[in-house]
This record gives sequence, structure tokens and C-alpha cells, in this order.
Amino acid sequence: MFSFFTQVDYLLRETLLGLRRGGWMNWAAISTITVLLFLFGVSLQSTWQLERLLNQFGSQLEVSAYLQSGFQANDLRAAVVAIPNVVEVTPITKEEAWASLVQDLGISNIEGATAQLRGNPLVDELKVKARDSEAVPAIANQLEQLEGVDEVRYIDEAVTRLAQLNEGLRWTSIMVITVLTFTATAVITTTIRLIVLARRREIEVMQLVGATRTWIYLPFILQGASFGIAGAAVAWGLLFTIQTFLAELAQQQADFIQFLAQGLSLNSQQLIVLATALLGLGTLVGLMGSLLAVRKFSLR
Repeated sequence: MFSFFTQVDYLLRETLLGLRRGGWMNWAAISTITVLLFLFGVSLQSTWQLERLLNQFGSQLEVSAYLQSGFQANDLRAAVVAIPNVVEVTPITKEEAWASLVQDLGISNIEGATAQLRGNPLVDELKVKARDSEAVPAIANQLEQLEGVDEVRYIDEAVTRLAQLNEGLRWTSIMVITVLTFTATAVITTTIRLIVLARRREIEVMQLVGATRTWIYLPFILQGASFGIAGAAVAWGLLFTIQTFLAELAQQQADFIQFLAQGLSLNSQQLIVLATALLGLGTLVGLMGSLLAVRKFSLR
């Protein structure tokens, strides 16, 4: 047990010594990782928020299937429920639709209005709710093929544009984060190499006394991981501060802005996932950069 704590103490001291010798290069590495993780966090939040808005708007962008005269909504309900990605089907009889329409028009005498038009002019309707916005066009296409369906309506352009925006944001984020990951890895690799070069005489002495390569270069690997952890902490602080500021600012604005602010806020589970993702990606990038740096020297 004493030997274990001695080894841990040695690794911590050597890691801190290497960080002190890194000087301003440490800040360059941490700053690069912070920018990477900040943009990654913004991208992840934007994806969640856009998907939430899509779901919120998607609940209002229901597919409405109007049936042919003589067909009843309840008769087709089972066939519609069987369509993939359908989560809810609400049948509306023509009597219910007519009563709602007459009420909206402010007419109190439903019988009189019906008599003037020589009967109920409406047809049965099925309101179909999709699992997500991307499934709406496919569901509408299958509804049109059902026997008894006369017309299908939904806001095609709005759903398509929102889905395209989400997809474009996802691919743009992937490309930017990939470029920044390579940049951060290169900066960390350069930083660790400079630290190793600054301590090359100490390393030569350790090799002469029989120290293993793992024992010699492990502190440098831990330094790279510490860059990632520090960058993740700073990025998380920035994201949380901006999120809090925007939430407080939105509370002072109009109702619509407050509605958007509620849609853009993160729940506790997403906050935990975001923090874990930042820490994991930062540590991974730091380890990759440090491993690439020490590999060159360890193979000599």
C-alpha cells in the first residue's frame, strides 16, 4: 500500500513539474481544446434544441386525412395505426367536425344551419400524429394509398425545411469538430514534445538507471489528459454561463421569446450528458496528442 501511494505521488509530482515547464504552451493547448469543446457543446445543444422544437412543432403539424363520403373514421383507424412511425390516431366524425365548425362560426342553432345546407356537408377525418417530423411525408404517402381516403393535408414544406436544417447543422458540426480535433491534437503533440525535449537529460538518466518506458513517459501522457480535463472544465463553465444568461434575458422579453427559451433550455439528464461528453472528448483528445508525442521518443 505504501509503495502504491509513493508511485501515485511520484506521477503527480512529475506531471505538475512538466506542466510548469510547459509555460505558455500549456495555455495554447488548453485554449485550443476549450474552443473545440465549446463548439462541440454548442453543436450538441443546438441539435437537442432543434429536435425538441421539431417535436413541439411536429405535434401541431399533424397529418389530416379526409375520407370519402360513406367511409367512417373508426373503420380505417386500425389500418392507420399499423403504419410505421404512427404514434397516435384520432378519428373525428363528420358530426363532431360540423359541431366544432358551427361553434367556431358563432352559430348557436346547429339544426337550423344543417337544415339550410340540406345536411352535414363535411366528411369524417383522421388526425394522425407521427413519431418524428421526418416520418410525416412517408405517413402522408401511405395514407393517400388507403381505400376511402379522399385527401391528405399536412405542412410539407415546413417539415421538410426543418428536417433539412437539422441535417445540415449536424454535418456542418461534424466537419468543424473534426478539423478542430486534429488541430487540438497537433497543438498538444507539439506541447508535449517540447516538454519532453526540455527534460531529455532527466529522461536519459532514468533510462540509465533502468526505468521502464511506461514509467518514464506516463507523466507526459497524464499531462495531455490534464489539458483535456482543463479545457472541458472551461468549456462547460462558458456554456453554462451563456445558457443562464440567455434564460434570464428571455424572461424579460415577450411571450414568444419566453416560449423559445423554454424550448432551448436543457433538462438535468441532458446537462449530465453534456458534461460527460465534454469531459470524455477532452480527455480523449489530450491522450491522443500526448501518446503521439511520446511515441516518437519511446521508440528511439
